[in-house]
Amino acid sequence: MTPFRFLHSSDLHLGKRFGQMPEEVRADLQQARQQVVSTLAGLAQEHEAKHVLIAGDMFDTETPSTRVLRQALAAMGAVTGLQWWIIPGNHDSAAAETLWAEMGDHASENTHLLMQPEPVEMAPGVHLLPAPCRHRFAGEDLTRWMDGYETPAGDLRIGLAHGGVLDFGSDASGGEVISPNRASSARLDYLALGDWHGAFTLNERSRYSGTPEADRFKHAGRGQCLLVELTVAGQPPKVTPIESGAYHWQDRPLQLSPTSDVATQLQEVLPAKRADWNRHLLRLRVEGWVTAPQRLALEEAIAKVAPEFCHFALEKTELRSEYQLTDLDLIATNGALRAAAEDLMRAAEDERQAQSERDIASAALNRLFAYTQQAGAEVET
Repeated sequence: MTPFRFLHSSDLHLGKRFGQMPEEVRADLQQARQQVVSTLAGLAQEHEAKHVLIAGDMFDTETPSTRVLRQALAAMGAVTGLQWWIIPGNHDSAAAETLWAEMGDHASENTHLLMQPEPVEMAPGVHLLPAPCRHRFAGEDLTRWMDGYETPAGDLRIGLAHGGVLDFGSDASGGEVISPNRASSARLDYLALGDWHGAFTLNERSRYSGTPEADRFKHAGRGQCLLVELTVAGQPPKVTPIESGAYHWQDRPLQLSPTSDVATQLQEVLPAKRADWNRHLLRLRVEGWVTAPQRLALEEAIAKVAPEFCHFALEKTELRSEYQLTDLDLIATNGALRAAAEDLMRAAEDERQAQSERDIASAALNRLFAYTQQAGAEVET
């Protein structure tokens, strides 16, 4: 049998607003997300796949803008020889009748909206068994019907579903999540799953593709899709991950101590290729203990590189300051500033106080140190 090859993707979340991001970053991420459909089409052509399966949550909400919807449909319809197979997910469930009616009105012939749990023949001898989300909360395992559907011996069976799986291999009846044994019980050659935004292999026949354009630090790296090749019914599929995302998300720790060369250690955790920093979103979690001069050096080093990133988030809630009298001398050797600095240092190191109170005093002292150092530098210039 000629190998049957397709792309498995899910959770495109077209129209996602990224409201937690700064305005410039939001615009970049929204534009990249809208290009996902064209990217998937290009990858399908490059790898000679004639079908793309979207396992739910094509849209971020049940009310995407007409612009978002129509541009996605236009991108799908523009590619000849490529078939799109789409099920509603929990974010864009079939209960959103207006959304799917508009999709149906404007979809090209190569775009198949699978609104019912009914099998379709994708190609001769290849059966697709969809499990569309009828509502945001399913209330049952929507893949259960696949077990009882019969196909001719030797034909390929592909499941398409959206949702979580049961823990510990349980297959309790009445659960609203998908049985991890579904591929086996329904004799599926492959079960294409959506809902989890990171790629995940449940078993050799059941996989989550993850979103094709990453959208959170929880799932590090670039988004991806899966190239799936089936040959003979009953044989394990050949699955190849393919990077599809334009932006790279990274969550990296930076452990410091009073002996650290903070500028050098910062450089060591930054992506190697500086020219690509504009395509990176980096969350840097700084931990440990530093002196006041080190903290200032770290902030100055970050200020030099952060604008070159698409987004640079600094988390320093776990970074503590170690103060010495010599640090206070850099603020002032006497007078009101010195007295204020000594009061703040005592408060920051007072173990009788709540940690939140100590953190406030420490932050105030750090700010005072930075202010005096910057003021001194301006005087020198």
